[in-house]
Amino acid sequence: MESYLLAMAVFAGFYALMALGLNVIFGLGGMINLGLVGFYAIGGYVSALLVLKLHWPMLAGWLAALLACAAVGAVVAVITARLKGDYLAIVTLGFAEVIRLVASNEIWLTNGTDGISAIPGPGRGVLSPLQFNLLFAAIVWGTVVVVALLLGRLSASPFGRVLRAIREDEMIAAVAGKKVLRFKVQAFAVGAGVLGLAGALYAHFNAYIAPDAYQPLITIYVVLALTAGGTGTMRGAVLGAVLVVFLTEGTRFAGNWVPGLAPVQVAALREASIGIALILVLYLRPQGILPERTRTLSLEPR
Repeated sequence: MESYLLAMAVFAGFYALMALGLNVIFGLGGMINLGLVGFYAIGGYVSALLVLKLHWPMLAGWLAALLACAAVGAVVAVITARLKGDYLAIVTLGFAEVIRLVASNEIWLTNGTDGISAIPGPGRGVLSPLQFNLLFAAIVWGTVVVVALLLGRLSASPFGRVLRAIREDEMIAAVAGKKVLRFKVQAFAVGAGVLGLAGALYAHFNAYIAPDAYQPLITIYVVLALTAGGTGTMRGAVLGAVLVVFLTEGTRFAGNWVPGLAPVQVAALREASIGIALILVLYLRPQGILPERTRTLSLEPR
């Protein structure tokens, strides 16, 4: 049971990192991105291939995954610069599906649908499963804390204020002399880099990755996590991720609550419970559990 709880804590950390990355792109920059799982997959494959095939150190593989996804994110931002709203959402969703299809068909690189196995992890083979999960939980949540602090500083900086201005009214930001495209590209790159880092950590924790692991449902869960926690805030992103993982994993035991249900009925009850809980959170707190604080500038003379 302890190993299971630690594994869930690790996955909550992955979701927290992805929510933090999305928060930069959508929460601060106002750009809808439904291609999260695509960057998550790129990060996992980049790190796994570099460490397994080229024998890079694990930390170097994680850093390479971050930089590779940041570069891809910048390219995607440039290509989709003129798209907004639903159009941007559709294109980024299509991007994620393209990545999954490429991973499924480029057997020479990704081993296709068979996936990549035996991905090393820190201490795997030496530590017990419980010790390994404990170590990786510390690594992941240490990374979450560092990333959240750095992005929090970024959010409070002039760069973050410009992103909020673009989010609220892109035209006014442009009239004020801000280079909107440059800021969008930078925000997309930063957010995509964090998503890639989460993907790299997942690959080395799970020891196996395959295209089927990168389903659009992951993106939906991360969007829900950010929305429920509080769009625009780093604390809200982390809290929302923990809440979503708690709901998705806690409801696995729904069969114990209502005895006499068939496995199919238990699965249906589980999905219904998750949906109802998230609807209640969003209905009671539409701005999120930890909403973004409104920043106002006083014009009164001191």
